[in-house]
Amino acid sequence: MSHSCLLRKSKVFCDSLFFYICSRIHPIMKTIITYFLLMLSLVLPLGCDMIEYHPYATRVTGDTDLTRRMIERIETECAGKDTLRFAVISDTQRWYDETKLLVNAINARGDVDFVIHLGDQSDFGLTEEFKWQRKLLMGFQMPYVCIIGNHDCLGTGEDVYHKMYGDDNFSFNASFLHVLCLNTNAFEYDYSQAIPDFSFIKDDLAAVPDSVMRTVVAMHAIPYTEQFNNNVADYFDYMLNQFPQLLFCMGGHDHHVGIDYPYENGVPYYKSGSAKSLAYLLFTITRSTYRYEAFDL
Repeated sequence: MSHSCLLRKSKVFCDSLFFYICSRIHPIMKTIITYFLLMLSLVLPLGCDMIEYHPYATRVTGDTDLTRRMIERIETECAGKDTLRFAVISDTQRWYDETKLLVNAINARGDVDFVIHLGDQSDFGLTEEFKWQRKLLMGFQMPYVCIIGNHDCLGTGEDVYHKMYGDDNFSFNASFLHVLCLNTNAFEYDYSQAIPDFSFIKDDLAAVPDSVMRTVVAMHAIPYTEQFNNNVADYFDYMLNQFPQLLFCMGGHDHHVGIDYPYENGVPYYKSGSAKSLAYLLFTITRSTYRYEAFDL
């Protein structure tokens, strides 16, 4: 007997067995099975949102390209201003209730032009962590930008960050102020990539418009921390000081509010605490002065 003939006979046998079993099922059981199959047919077409993907899958739904979109708002809303005021938060990882309180407190001020998040939205680089944080941060009434932190680089976090926000080095001009935002998490890349990216810094410096009078720099890990590539710390300082009137730098990472002076030139590095401490920084900058304030709720 041929192989194909055997397959046909097997199929006939299986079909006969199936119909025999069905004929012996109690009518009540038939009804239960019918309703079960009906409900299953209704649930399955609901789509992919019913499926829980691997926690390190980089499927990003909802708002994306956020950095570009937020920068457009900042530059438009701040154009021509003589006084700028922005808030700084950092390290909101796993402190979701506290992050919500910070968002509400900054909104309640009514005088903040934009917000800078200095990195570590996530703790483990999980896609869902970024989504949870995005939901909270989108509660800001003003535009915000997020720098990448070392925890954001874990797992597939860097890919999620790029999909949700964009490039991890970027800058913008708020009226007379140039704001340079950099990835400084060299340790997470095993020093195998150009972090800080001096090519980006040089290109950005060349593109600064004549209308810019002052500069501030934001990063997650400041020089002489374990994340920073301290082999290039001096050159990093040299390059930043080529920008128009560098006022100060900002960093997060160590979860404590403070001020460091890593170089002898006296440029301050203001450090933001974590969301756990319910702390945020506030900077008010004019064309000739600036003021720094630290708040906790």
